[in-house]
Amino acid sequence: MACVAAAIGLFSGTIMAADYTKNPFTLAYDGAITENVKGAVNINPVKYKLNGLDIAANVYTPANYDPNRKYPVIVVAHPNGGVKEQVAGLYAQRLAEQGYITITADAAYQGASGGLPRSVDKPANRIEDIHGMADFIAQYPGADAKRVGLLGICGGGGYALAAAATDKRFKSIGTVSMFNSGRVRRNGYVDSQLGSIQQRLQQAVDARAQETAGGEVLYSGDANLTDEQIAKLPFDLYRQGYAYYWKTHAHPNSTFKYTTSSLLDLMRFDATDHLELIQQPLLMIAGSQADSLYMSEDAFAKATGTKDKELFRIDGATHIETYWVPQYVDAALARLSAFYARTL
Repeated sequence: MACVAAAIGLFSGTIMAADYTKNPFTLAYDGAITENVKGAVNINPVKYKLNGLDIAANVYTPANYDPNRKYPVIVVAHPNGGVKEQVAGLYAQRLAEQGYITITADAAYQGASGGLPRSVDKPANRIEDIHGMADFIAQYPGADAKRVGLLGICGGGGYALAAAATDKRFKSIGTVSMFNSGRVRRNGYVDSQLGSIQQRLQQAVDARAQETAGGEVLYSGDANLTDEQIAKLPFDLYRQGYAYYWKTHAHPNSTFKYTTSSLLDLMRFDATDHLELIQQPLLMIAGSQADSLYMSEDAFAKATGTKDKELFRIDGATHIETYWVPQYVDAALARLSAFYARTL
């Protein structure tokens, strides 16, 4: 969601597009693997079943991977609207470079994973996706099921918190630019739509009724905006997000849209519910200039069940910049690497 004009020129000129069409694995991030080379970090596309649906995932294995050894594992949950080939893949690959087996999967009903109608975005599904990644990777050759970490990015961060509250296979939890999907769908971004909650709930009910009657599936969040319209959006997250998802790191499986009926589930969800159940080590990372920082701060304060926790602010970074700007990605990964090395 970002103004191309605002995003271009942030660092020494222009943002170079990460063109998925030029990558054999359709990866859309800088420094992505282009071929599997013996002795190097490799990527392994996999599919598995979760509640009857085909889930598409990428497993990254560390350099000199030996399936007869045991490696710590990190599960990576992607942002809302994102897919495994974007920022989740970047972090998964970089963590594999640190010696971890990592996995990132497209959410059910999204990306290359199965499920109809497309772009259903319900919290229960997203949380189950995380449990499912843990199920699969625990059986992967070389994976140490006793040393599994979790990383959630943006919306995946909120769902990671919810999953880890009860799934104690995750020995430590990290988030980057955590986004509380329920709070935002209910209250609006920065709580800017409190006055229209009931109206939007009625729209969700009407959309569900239309679906169940066999009518057209209605969608929200999918706007084809001009650069001028994007530039006028009130929040950095939206302006810069449009540039990231539609321009510089676009992928055909990535979309902002979600079924309007999903709001029935989203608007009663909150990623900060029951955070006291998290007793594992917790590291939350967010940009100091991110207009989404308030969500990480809120969740961090409510995570009272763990004494091993840190909220690390990356100086100068906005939300979307933690996805791709090298100095901010490096800062996040340095903190995450030290955290997982200590806790796994």
